[in-house]
Amino acid sequence: MARIKHEREKCIGCGSCAVVCPKYFEMADDGKAHVIGSTIQDIEELEVKKIECAESASEICPVQCIHIEK
Repeated sequence: MARIKHEREKCIGCGSCAVVCPKYFEMADDGKAHVIGSTIQDIEELEVKKIECAESASEICPVQCIHIEK
């Protein structure tokens, strides 16, 4: 199992994570990214079996607010 962590307060809403990883990320009504399946809060967390594209989202994020814990 792995965990996706997203620090929403640091998110600038560029949307790159949602483009490279629509399985786990979408843009919320407030213009910031949201981890699909998690509750919208300052730090979103989602436990997943496979990281898949989330690692690419973490690498492409310009403010480095997406973290993957393996």
